[in-house]
Amino acid sequence: MSYFSGIYPGLRTGLITLSWLPVVYTFSNHVYQPCQISGMSMTPTFNPGVATTEKDIAIVQKFNVRRPNSLVRGDVVMFRSPQNPEKLLTKRVVGLQGDEILAKSPPYPKKVAKVPRNHLWVEGDNAFHSIDSNNFGPISQALVTGKVVAIVYPFSRFGADIRRGGRDARKPPDKEDVRSLDDFE
Repeated sequence: MSYFSGIYPGLRTGLITLSWLPVVYTFSNHVYQPCQISGMSMTPTFNPGVATTEKDIAIVQKFNVRRPNSLVRGDVVMFRSPQNPEKLLTKRVVGLQGDEILAKSPPYPKKVAKVPRNHLWVEGDNAFHSIDSNNFGPISQALVTGKVVAIVYPFSRFGADIRRGGRDARKPPDKEDVRSLDDFE
């Protein structure tokens, strides 16, 4: 009996752990997921100490991000690169469907870009180190995989306000930068 009593507690713990795996998998793939943000395109909002190797870890909301009107200007989104779908990018939403954006030409071929239906115009906060809609144009909202909602690491930046983009970051555009198509009719 002592042999089985030693095995059963371990088996019970293993079964309890296994029973939680589907919950953890579903939560991290469809609700919220921690994600490491790398690169300089969103500095100073993310990775402000570019000289260090420490990268920010953020929580990404995975649900309701593809629904129309679920995102607003100023939100930070994670999406599949339209140039390389294997790569995930993190940028700030600057324009929504129906907006006309003054593109930072070049590299974008047009001075004024219309954001089509179910598309977004996204830009990095660090314009000099960002490949964004100014390079590849508006992105389909179907490419969006999540909305970044909070920084959780490093702990000194826990809960930093990512919506504002940091003190020196490019803020969501003013009215003179973004005009609704209704203004032109």
